[in-house]
Amino acid sequence: MYEEDYRDELTYRRFPRVPVERRIGAFLIDFIAVWFVSAFFGAAVQWLIFLLTWLLMRVIIVDRNQGQSLGRYALDMKVIDTRFNRLPDLITLGKREGLLGFGSMLACLGLNNFSNGLLLLFLLTPLLIDCVPAFFDENLDRAFHDRLAETMIIQTPRGFSLDLRLKKLFAQIQRNMRKY
Repeated sequence: MYEEDYRDELTYRRFPRVPVERRIGAFLIDFIAVWFVSAFFGAAVQWLIFLLTWLLMRVIIVDRNQGQSLGRYALDMKVIDTRFNRLPDLITLGKREGLLGFGSMLACLGLNNFSNGLLLLFLLTPLLIDCVPAFFDENLDRAFHDRLAETMIIQTPRGFSLDLRLKKLFAQIQRNMRKY
């Protein structure tokens, strides 16, 4: 157990942390994109299309795009394997995103049945249970799916910097509103 704590400490020192808010933002960008694609299909196959699109976007594209999905690219993040300090292989990404994708698919089904509040809460619970450890992990902000696959999200200079661009835009709008 001591060796694992030491390895986490070394990884933490080597790579800058990504705030949980940015991780949530990147997840929401990916979730909405996949949800949008799956919404074109009937309810009978929507969950299957959601899972396949999720795996395509979060495993295949991430493998080909230097560890970045659409949301992570927009917010300057990428996923790495903590054991080797490099991009994870397809099996590791599949393990990581399989768990997260299943919870996301259940959340999608719950959001599609928004009128039933109890069902929505029940279907959102697996995703919440998966992500809650990220709020309490003070060193690495790793969720359960990160711990299972031994991955972590790090900041990268490669990306669109959507969060910084939006902050700049809102500051400019706020300055313009004060003039008038």
